[in-house]
Amino acid sequence: MEQILATIGDAIGSIVDNPVVQFGLQLFAIYWVILWLAAAYWAFRDMQLRTENPIVPYLASALIVVFTPVGFPLAIFTYRIVRPQERIGDIYERNLAEEAMLAEIETIRHCPTCDRRADPGWIICPTCRTRLNRVCPNCTKLVGLDWSLCAWCGKDFERREAAAVAVPVSPVSPVGQVLRVPARDASPEPAVGRTAPARIRTSVRSSGGTAAAGGAGAPAAARTTDTIAES
Repeated sequence: MEQILATIGDAIGSIVDNPVVQFGLQLFAIYWVILWLAAAYWAFRDMQLRTENPIVPYLASALIVVFTPVGFPLAIFTYRIVRPQERIGDIYERNLAEEAMLAEIETIRHCPTCDRRADPGWIICPTCRTRLNRVCPNCTKLVGLDWSLCAWCGKDFERREAAAVAVPVSPVSPVGQVLRVPARDASPEPAVGRTAPARIRTSVRSSGGTAAAGGAGAPAAARTTDTIAES
């Protein structure tokens, strides 16, 4: 038995002492050391992608270095257990997706009274009869109730249009000031109104002598008639 063990040992020793085998063992040892250092660097870079703390990546790399080339596979296994499950980029993408979803939900219009979904082209909610939009009186397009002007034709809803009043053209004074001319009545005066006083005065004057011959009351009657005609 001892001879058999001695023979096996001599065979193993002869194999190990072979220069080719020794060279291969040296290459494997160098590769193992490089793999150990690469694992430490991988832990450092991986932790940078998973946390914003600048110290934690150095601690993860030191964990693998401390385990030496003999036990660093166990360190890698331990690191994969305790590391954060999500990367920072994945967290940012998930947050952006959630914000985009919320923004899309907010863009869906709802009735402010019954909180049911409302079509953008509705004027009145068919459920609670709440007014949702109004029609522009200028371009007949739908506009919001809180709009101060129409976005299509530019009509200002807050400006009240003043009634158009015809004002005659006023002459300009020599010094550049506008002289206001009072508006005259456009209706012409009847021709009878302008000529009647003259005819009345003529008739009264022609009958003056007759009234004087008639008696003492004639002058008073003539004066009364003249006064009425002048008025």
